[in-house]
Amino acid sequence: MTLPLGRGLVLAALLLGCRATPPGPLERRVATAVKHLTVGGRGALNPLAATADNVERGRRAFGAYCTACHGLDGRATGVPFALAMSPPVPSLASPEVQAYQDGQLHWIVENGLFPSGMPASRSLLSDEEMWRIVVFLRHLPKEGSLGDPPAYGGATPPCGSR
Repeated sequence: MTLPLGRGLVLAALLLGCRATPPGPLERRVATAVKHLTVGGRGALNPLAATADNVERGRRAFGAYCTACHGLDGRATGVPFALAMSPPVPSLASPEVQAYQDGQLHWIVENGLFPSGMPASRSLLSDEEMWRIVVFLRHLPKEGSLGDPPAYGGATPPCGSR
């Protein structure tokens, strides 16, 4: 049995279109620009100062909620599946992430980021914890300096009292 030329071309296009490949540079730039324009929270100011206490408390909140995907340092250090995800788990120290306004970072933590796999935390974290995570994201430690998340063989996470 042979397929008519039109059906064969459609089938070939469908099969080739199903192949997952990492995005190219242009695709990444366009996706980043669209995300920065569509993420809510623009203009919302962080009510918390960037004190050592708020950075530490943000690190603890981050350690309790975010490290499974983003690692203890926000760069996915020690997270074996991070680069295999589609899209890959981004380094939170990257210029693309750090270019978000504080209110946008809070919005992402609160609402998640579809279709990236970033879940919403609004029912798990308080508003103050989310703002503290934003403070921590602006003061990330050196890459690898905190080790690997405990689920992947690292030290006990620095999760303490809130």
